[in-house]
Amino acid sequence: MPLADNLAQVRERIDALDAQIVVLLAERGRYVKDAARFKRDAFQVSAPQRQQEVIDKVKRLAEETGAYPEVVEACYRALIAGFIAREQQHHQDMIDIDEGQP
Repeated sequence: MPLADNLAQVRERIDALDAQIVVLLAERGRYVKDAARFKRDAFQVSAPQRQQEVIDKVKRLAEETGAYPEVVEACYRALIAGFIAREQQHHQDMIDIDEGQP
């Protein structure tokens, strides 16, 4: 079943989806930043067990919704790596602030 009448429409709809995805990524990022305050060290920030739980969950969601599981997994592995790097920085910034206070 076609989703659009032409390539221009396909691209327009993909662009609209990309805009929604970026908004959701920004929201996810705000939660990642907030999570840093609950973690004591870098290992808790990286949380390997939680990473695997997220990967397993999104792969199941992909299969349930008709998304390509291998694409979803690859995207989430990249997302998680990027967000962990940012969360590590937020966590380190909080440690630096705490150490600077009397």
